[in-house]
Amino acid sequence: MNYKKIGVIVADADEYKPLAEKVEKGFFEKYEVLKRTVHKYEVKSEKSSCEVVSILCGIGKVNAAAATMYLINIGCEVILNYGLSGGVSRISRGEITLPDRFLEHDFDLTVLGYSPCEKPAQPSYIYKADEKLLAAAQGVIKNTKSGTAVTGDRFICDNKVRIELRDRFNAMSCDMETAAIAYACNYSNVPF
Repeated sequence: MNYKKIGVIVADADEYKPLAEKVEKGFFEKYEVLKRTVHKYEVKSEKSSCEVVSILCGIGKVNAAAATMYLINIGCEVILNYGLSGGVSRISRGEITLPDRFLEHDFDLTVLGYSPCEKPAQPSYIYKADEKLLAAAQGVIKNTKSGTAVTGDRFICDNKVRIELRDRFNAMSCDMETAAIAYACNYSNVPF
C-alpha cells in the first residue's frame, strides 16, 4: 500500500489532542473546515512520503459523515479513524479493538417491515473495514480483537441496552461515529 494522501478522523478533542501536539512539533498547516480543526502535514520514510489530513470532526454520526466526505472530496485515498468506544462484549477496559464490521444500531424502520439497521433502497447496511488496511493494522498493533462495532447517536450507559446490542447485533463495542465513517467510505469506494 503506497497512498499519497491519507485522511484521519477523530471525534473528540481529548482523543485528538495527542495527534495535534505531535503534528505541531513539525511542519504543518492548520485551518478550519465545517468549523472543525484540520491539520495537514507530510509523513516521510526512507522510500516514500504521503500527505496526511487529520480532522477533529466532533461527536456524532452527522459530524463524522460530513468530515469523511470532506476528506474524500479533497482526494484522500484512504480514511483512518481512531478513538474511544464502549465495550459491549468480549472486551476488557483498555483493550484495543480493530473492528471489521460496522452497523448503525439506532437506525430502526422495523415497524415498516425492514430489518434492524436496514435502510430502504440501500444494498447493504453492514459496512466493512478494508481487509488490506485491517491486516496492516493488525500487523502493527498486536493483541487486538476484531468483530462488530455498532454506532448510534446516544451514549450507552444502561446495562439493558448493552445486553440488547450484544444479543441483537453480536456487538463487541459501541461508539457514536464509526459506522457513519464506514458508510461514507464504503459508498464512495474509499478504503477505511
